[in-house]
Amino acid sequence: MLEPHAQTLNPLDQAIIDRLQGGFPLCAYPYDEAAAPLGIDADTLMAQLDALLARRVLTRFGPMFQVERMGGAFVLAALAAPEARFAEVAEQVNALPEVAHNYRREHTLNMWFVLATAHPDGIDAARQRIEAATGLTVRLFPKLREYYVGMRFTVGGRAPVGGEVIHRPSHAPAAPLSAADTALVRACQAGLPRCRRPYQALADSLGWQEAQVIERLQHMLAHGIIRRIGAAPNHYAIGYSANGMAVFDIDDAHIDACGERLGALAQVSHCYHRPRQPGWPYNLFAMCHGDHRDAVRADIALLREQLGSACRGHDVLFSTAMLKKSGVRI
Repeated sequence: MLEPHAQTLNPLDQAIIDRLQGGFPLCAYPYDEAAAPLGIDADTLMAQLDALLARRVLTRFGPMFQVERMGGAFVLAALAAPEARFAEVAEQVNALPEVAHNYRREHTLNMWFVLATAHPDGIDAARQRIEAATGLTVRLFPKLREYYVGMRFTVGGRAPVGGEVIHRPSHAPAAPLSAADTALVRACQAGLPRCRRPYQALADSLGWQEAQVIERLQHMLAHGIIRRIGAAPNHYAIGYSANGMAVFDIDDAHIDACGERLGALAQVSHCYHRPRQPGWPYNLFAMCHGDHRDAVRADIALLREQLGSACRGHDVLFSTAMLKKSGVRI
């Protein structure tokens, strides 16, 4: 479990996190190139990254894959875990490699996780495995439309800022991976090696040339299969102690207009249209982050104002623990 407590970070830690959440170079000596603007050498940068990962300030460092762009599926799910069994259920859920993220949230549906599979039919199989292991019903909230995904955290709980680390919805068809590209994804989905020539290390493990690895990663980045290459911060550790999932009941006739409106706001890091469920009237989801809950509540109040009469109700589910964050695995 990644506890929701901010850590003390020195100026170099802060600079690395602020600068390296995306845009990590695709070249023979990427750590050298990334270290130069920080005024350090590659060995220092790699040592700092190792330390940040060991302290769980960063959850990963490497490519962040968009599994849907490679023909897979990425689905938000939730269940109601009895309090007496919460830790047991979390362990059972987290044991599945298909579970990429898992958060505890303040709601009757108190465990929210993401299922990522290499093929769409894998989602239902994963759901059934969780239900068999836990004896609990899993609710699925697949993405019907993505309006915005764009987050770059700055250290200290300041407002998230846009920039390079953003993702706009792509309407291009998915591009299922070749066997060779699948092998490359599997080789680096847990992160990049910390060595002077990480792409050469990947090439050696695959029996490729370094140039082939760089070319295929460039291709995946250009086609949206990789969202970004860089650091994935544990937002709790860097000062974003309040993580609110705002959910809205929107008139279906206005859902796209409302989604586009919220997705354009600086306060929103993710915004999706998802299906309603029995007892769950909400169909528009938007994530907001801040250094305290009152700031997030104020942001969500502004979101609610933007929706006007199209919104018939809303709620906010604050997270209280990050139970797992491993990223996509195929």
